[in-house]
Formats: sequence, C-alpha cells, structure tokens
Amino acid sequence: MDLGLSGRKAIVCAASQGLGKASAMALAREGVDLVIAARRREVLESAADEIASATGNRPMAVVADVTTSDGRNALLAACPAPDILVTNAGGPPPGDFRKFERDDWIKALDGNMLAPIALIKATLDGMIARRFGRIVNVTSHAVKAPVAMLALSNGARTGLTGFVAGLARSVAEHNVTVNNLLPGTFDTDRLKSNLAALAKNASRGVAEVTEEIRTANPTKRFGHPDEFGATCAFLCSAQAGYITGQNILIDGGAYPGTF
Repeated sequence: MDLGLSGRKAIVCAASQGLGKASAMALAREGVDLVIAARRREVLESAADEIASATGNRPMAVVADVTTSDGRNALLAACPAPDILVTNAGGPPPGDFRKFERDDWIKALDGNMLAPIALIKATLDGMIARRFGRIVNVTSHAVKAPVAMLALSNGARTGLTGFVAGLARSVAEHNVTVNNLLPGTFDTDRLKSNLAALAKNASRGVAEVTEEIRTANPTKRFGHPDEFGATCAFLCSAQAGYITGQNILIDGGAYPGTF
C-alpha cells in the first residue's frame, strides 16, 4: 500500500532505539525525508546507519535533548517545516510516588508533556498553511490503564492527552491530524527496565515476572517494534486524514476496554 508520503519531511524524536526507531524505519521505507533526534550520538548514528541499510534512505541525525529549548531549536533548524512530527521520549523512572520530589515531577512533565507541546507549537501553523500535517505523540497504555509504579508517566502523559483532545478538533479542517499512540508491552529496552523494577518491588525473579506478563497478554507475546512503526506510518499517511484526536491503544488486547 502506497501511503502517499514520498518526499514528505518528518521529525521523529527519541529515534535511536525502540519504538522511535521503529517509527523512523517505517517512515523511511515510505520515502520520507527524515530528521531523527536523540541525546546519545553514537547510538543515534548507529540507528541512522541501520535505517539507511534497511531502506536505502538515510535520515539526518541531530543530537539533541528535546526537553530543552536549545535541543528543540537544533532540531527545528535541521527541519524547519516538517509535514510530520512524531513526539516521543523515554518514560520517567518507575517507583513509589512517595519517594518522588518536586524536581522529579517537573522533569517528567518536561519530557512527556511540555516538550511535545513546544514542538507542536513550533510546527503546527506551518502544517496548517501547507494544508497537510500529521502529528503523532507516542504516549503509553498507562494513559487508559494507569500503573501504580509509573506514577510520573501516568501524570505527565495524561496531561499531554488532555491537551491533544482540545487541539485536534480545532485544526482538522486544515488536513492536520493529531493523534496519540498508546503502546502496551513491546519488546524494547524500556520494557526490560520496567520488568526489572517490577520484579525487584515484588522480590521475585525477572524471568518469572517477564513470563507472567507475557502470557497474561491475549496474544501470549510482547509486541514487535515493527508493528508499532507500521501503525505510526499509517497514521501519518495521506489516507489517514479522517483519523484525529484519537488515543489508539496498541497492546495486543491487554486493556479490558469495551466495544
């Protein structure tokens, strides 16, 4: 299926590994002119090389911390007029909320709410003027099914969700869509760290906890990042212009939602 994205320009944040890299990979396959960002140069350049090898389309790599104004400015200097923006950031650490200080909450808000909003603010009006824009925010299944040990993530990502709900409907008439992708348990380094924390808190073995979480999913497995990337690419496509303001859960059916 041709997604109609060849030649479009995109920014993908936190694209050095995991779901961000998978999203960048899927967009590169569609011929998108990519700028990818992350904080660690070696890992980011390695991701760019991997994407180039797999797709023949090498993204521009920008080392930047998008939670800072300098980082965002560097990213926007490399791609001042994106058609596509994929916001993403590593989640804040898990733990007991009683142990978190104000600085922990502010850092979580900066990374998972305020930085995405700042990037949207910087790029949205250009998308409106060009009458094409696709904004996808990578959040978490915890937005719909909060996890106690992910208190920082629950709060910050839910704030972003509320902001998007108000924004998306106000720009839809300009062929600009804003959606959130809510990943469940995908086979990433982030999942491994969360499982390790869960096992530690429960005084259990990591392998035991991992198997329990895996088999509890209706699919009896963890998601593959490529599955997530393909979904992200479709939401960015020309064909997805009638999907906006949505929180799209991609978790193998784990969340007990209603139909």
